[in-house]
Amino acid sequence: MGKSHYDELEEADASFYVYHLLTGNVETKKHSHHSAQLIYAEGGIIHIFTEEKHWYLPARCFMWIPAGIPHYILSFSSKVSLFNFYFKPEKEEDDFFSEVNIYSVSHLLREMILFTKNWNGKITEIDQQKFYFLKAMKYILPTGRERKLAFPVQHPFPKDEMLLKIAKFLNTNLDKNLGLEEVAKNFGVSSRTLSRKFKEQLGMNYVRFLRALRITKSLELMGEEKYNMYEIAMLVGYNSLSSFSNIFKRVTGISPTDYQQRLKSK
Repeated sequence: MGKSHYDELEEADASFYVYHLLTGNVETKKHSHHSAQLIYAEGGIIHIFTEEKHWYLPARCFMWIPAGIPHYILSFSSKVSLFNFYFKPEKEEDDFFSEVNIYSVSHLLREMILFTKNWNGKITEIDQQKFYFLKAMKYILPTGRERKLAFPVQHPFPKDEMLLKIAKFLNTNLDKNLGLEEVAKNFGVSSRTLSRKFKEQLGMNYVRFLRALRITKSLELMGEEKYNMYEIAMLVGYNSLSSFSNIFKRVTGISPTDYQQRLKSK
């Protein structure tokens, strides 16, 4: 049996390791490793689960995961490109590297990430060009600590099998006005039972969960840069731009226009 990339990145000479998934629909098993990881999403939303939190990684953002943190990754975005970089920890590192968090990317960092699109595997000092390129990439990361996302990066997503199926169903039908009773009927349960499941499993009701899905999808659509704001509002189930804008700002703390401008300025 051949080595997996998890085995290879643990090798002593693998100072850096690159493993990109550019085909969409990503799903990994829970794992951890002795290298820190930078995850960058281009063109979609990535769900990342750690022991304590469930994060969502919007397009044009990266997540830093320190070494030894168990996690797994999930994405339903068919067009997402997932860039993974692994870095062996060094002595006396900046405090930036000890914290799990999500940051928006600068134009420079994004260009550096995309430059490695065709790279794959471990990078050692023998390959000096790639080695020092990745070393430089790592060292500029703390300079962007002010780009930590100001709005919540946790997204509620169920582990319960039935709720997971419902979440996937809703995520592909966000433009429809699907109420709790209709969804319950489609999945063969009573609305009362389904309502109780949402509260017990997620700590929120159906309406709040659906709203979270809609806002997450709108972030994904903004990252694609194919739709205007009115079209995005319609695609995620709002019948007016003003109602979408009000709810988006209530959830994220910024207006959708401000968020889109932030994406374009990178």
